[in-house]
Amino acid sequence: MTVDLAGSTGRTGGDPDRSGRAGGAMDAGKKRRRPFGAQPLGILFSAPYLIFIGVVFAYPIVFAVWMSFHDYFFTAPGATVDRPFVGLDNYVTALSDPAVWRSFGNVGIFLLINVPLTVVLSIVLATALDRVVRARAFFRVAFYVPYVTASVAVVAVWLFLFSNSGLINNALGPLAPNPSWLVNSALAMPTIALFVTWKGLGFYILLYLAALQNVQRELYESVAVDGGGRLRQFFSVTVPGVRPATFLVVLLATITGANLFTEPYLLTNGGGPNGASTSPVLLIYQKGIEQQNPDVAAAIGVVLIVFVLIIAALQRRFVGREES
Repeated sequence: MTVDLAGSTGRTGGDPDRSGRAGGAMDAGKKRRRPFGAQPLGILFSAPYLIFIGVVFAYPIVFAVWMSFHDYFFTAPGATVDRPFVGLDNYVTALSDPAVWRSFGNVGIFLLINVPLTVVLSIVLATALDRVVRARAFFRVAFYVPYVTASVAVVAVWLFLFSNSGLINNALGPLAPNPSWLVNSALAMPTIALFVTWKGLGFYILLYLAALQNVQRELYESVAVDGGGRLRQFFSVTVPGVRPATFLVVLLATITGANLFTEPYLLTNGGGPNGASTSPVLLIYQKGIEQQNPDVAAAIGVVLIVFVLIIAALQRRFVGREES
């Protein structure tokens, strides 16, 4: 009996090549039998979200790309018209418009103010809140309330604060800028950047608070034993420990800034003064809806997507280099 088993083993398992081929065939058979992975039920549970992403995001992007290469215009429902292929004409029209370049410059100014300010304030306030013992829940809710409050309601408060006769100008007195904040070409976009930073701060603080839970407390104790104070602990332990969260905050703040629309539309009455606060998304609305040039607006949108992807790739490369 033992000999038979040994012989059987020798016939089947003695040849490594044959055994490897048999194992590879079995693995290939398993892969063929599981086209949806090891847990196909997960595809079923994620299907509603995938459909939502496809309908709300993927299809509009593909359609916008198609529009940008055609002579597209709005028609009455049910009307059939010819929309010829025009190649790069819409892109040439968009990129030769000074208003387009100015809108990208405006959003560049916004990002240069908003993103660093968001990162610094979020990580500092999150670190402070993480050390608070009393009224911790109150402070977290207080920072998060502006984020969930409707922009229209919050904008009304900022218009009251930064108007010509607002509270800020009354407090500054002769030091108040003239013209005032939101009607000043040099100060309109920085003021909007401060507003967006303040409004979204609570969300980013929560991201950092979650990241701080994964930082080992022993590291703070080690730095304290070596004589390091709170400042050294912050730069030696906290900042490196929450680096993945920092990348996420920078990426989300960049995407949010690139999609800036509501704030300049409401605070400066549609991008004023003289286009100083017009964002690319606001310009897309003006070109596509108000001026009835949806094909040119689609071209601006595609350029904006490429712009955001390039910035995101650079940020990823920078953070990856820092982590390595």
